[in-house]
Amino acid sequence: MKIIVLGAGKVGKTLIGHMANEDHDIIVVDQNAKKVEEVVNLYDVIGVVGNGGSYDILQEAGAQDANLIICVTASDELNILAGLMAKRMGTRHTIARVRNPDYSSQREFMRNELGFSMIINPELEAAHEIRRALSFPSVTKVDTFSQGKVELVEFIVESDSHLVGLALNNLHFITKTNILVCAVSHNENVIIPDGNYVVKEGDHLFITGTHQDLSHLCLDIGVTTSRIKNVMIIGGGKIAFYLTRLLSVQGIKVKIIEKDANRCLQLAQKLPYATIIHGDGSDEELLQEEGIERCDAILALTGLDEENIVLSLQAKKLFNKKTIAKVTRMNYTSLSDILTVDSIVAPKKIVASQIIRYVRAKVNKDDDSCVKTLYKIVDGEVEAIEFKVTNKFKYLHKPINKMKVKEHVLIAAICRGRDVIVPKGDTTIELDDSVIVVSRGETMKTLSDILRG
Repeated sequence: MKIIVLGAGKVGKTLIGHMANEDHDIIVVDQNAKKVEEVVNLYDVIGVVGNGGSYDILQEAGAQDANLIICVTASDELNILAGLMAKRMGTRHTIARVRNPDYSSQREFMRNELGFSMIINPELEAAHEIRRALSFPSVTKVDTFSQGKVELVEFIVESDSHLVGLALNNLHFITKTNILVCAVSHNENVIIPDGNYVVKEGDHLFITGTHQDLSHLCLDIGVTTSRIKNVMIIGGGKIAFYLTRLLSVQGIKVKIIEKDANRCLQLAQKLPYATIIHGDGSDEELLQEEGIERCDAILALTGLDEENIVLSLQAKKLFNKKTIAKVTRMNYTSLSDILTVDSIVAPKKIVASQIIRYVRAKVNKDDDSCVKTLYKIVDGEVEAIEFKVTNKFKYLHKPINKMKVKEHVLIAAICRGRDVIVPKGDTTIELDDSVIVVSRGETMKTLSDILRG
């Protein structure tokens, strides 16, 4: 595919890094010549310096015959304008990052009437990820497949866990749940485990199953899963706004602490069902006055990565609460491995994964399968992908143990109608199945990519 990436910031650079190895012709456009030069020196891409809202610049980038333009500059208006212009010039598909809450209600209009293929909002997507994490307090991260039928959770093994010293093929001795451990991360080592793997303290286990089975697993191994009822958010930005609206629907009480008085007034008008406090969220005395002991979770969502991490560490150490920190810098996302922060959320990484899923789905729409969902996990080293099976898959109706599946690739779950199947050797893949595959070191474009030869 010929792909134009408008914006060479963090999101644009991350997208290019992932797509550069997938046989695409990529043109990066940015007004900052230094950013363009940096990307061109790192990857095999073409650089164009200029304003992406200019007809001449889009023509120089080749918008007239491009398959896709991805508009991810810092300006919503420029992203929308460039997407509209590129579409009229001949670009087949358009994606725009739009962050302003005032535009959020217009996403359907932009897709249906203006012809955008995807309108993506990093802060809204981050709010959804945090909401999923709060719905399952005992795990670090929750991703969903097949419209929520299957969940992939990240679970950290504590020293007193019943899992320590247990081989995965003996897991049935302590739980009868229908789950599968599909990836393990420990320090900097990442593996796709077999049944002989012995669980160790400090392991990050990535487990697939239904929500019910995963909840029962937590009970079987002695982990409490009490429901989150009260949340304190430090920082009243866009993520806090979207998240409060999502949590209020679930009956969760939200208190937001924000430094900026004007922002507090805005939030109080838009979120009458939440408690808005004007103050410094790093003030321990203020946190105690506002009842941090009665809160079930503390979310650090300020505009500063370092402040969010420190606030989360403080809340964990002093009050032993579930903590979630938002970060912007990509290299901070792995800090939860070495710090006691329960979860770290990176909006830019979420957006990159969703756009890559869209690109792969378009590339392979006429193949043996299409990509429905894609997540980058274990700091981007592992991909978890959901494929929809078509009649072109050559192993239809054949058992998995007859397939030559590549090393470091695992079929984690199969959704068939309303049923969720944790696959065994004699499980078959059928037409219209949703197949969830976990892989390390392999780029999965179609379901056939799981096979050797």
